[in-house]
Amino acid sequence: MPKLRRVLAWFVDFALVVALASALAVLTFHRVSALVTDVPELATRGGFDLLTSRGDVLDASQDLGLSLWNKSVLYVEQAFGLLVLTVFLYQWACLALAGRTLGKALTGLKVTPNLPPRVRAARRAAVTTAADVAVYAVACVLLVEGQVVLSVLVWAVAVALFLLNALPVLSPGRRSLADRVAGTAVTGLGLSRPVATPLVRTF
Repeated sequence: MPKLRRVLAWFVDFALVVALASALAVLTFHRVSALVTDVPELATRGGFDLLTSRGDVLDASQDLGLSLWNKSVLYVEQAFGLLVLTVFLYQWACLALAGRTLGKALTGLKVTPNLPPRVRAARRAAVTTAADVAVYAVACVLLVEGQVVLSVLVWAVAVALFLLNALPVLSPGRRSLADRVAGTAVTGLGLSRPVATPLVRTF
């Protein structure tokens, strides 16, 4: 079923994103925890305590506490930045070189027209990355920075962008926002007979 194949393709690709995000989360937690263990007065505190303290940790001096907290926030921001960059490069490289991501390859889907022109791949990858990861990452960073109201607003924008990219799959044209920006569609390949209507899907 075409729609099911598109959904499965998205789940495969998103599972890769979740795996990367989990690895980065573990790495970041260890980096933050290392900051704590380097200061004897804070050795009993965990990395999570430091990250949520906004610098007010135990009886340590204010300057030391703020310095450690700022470094912790920087590590979190670096992790989100690396996540966004990696997802974009994954999408761009797969589309530019093969015309399909791993998820689409496993489900017999291909992005058409074939993607060099690499600018099409870049546009499609940019929209997909923004809808799946980037705007959510900005919301999380704002939350860590203490900008709660702004974080909620950006989170709402992230949800709206995700739906704007995803819901057109149910429309007659079946072209996502990423497809419309890049001038592409997702078509069946190999696993079933060719379909008359272009299949889309890249959340």
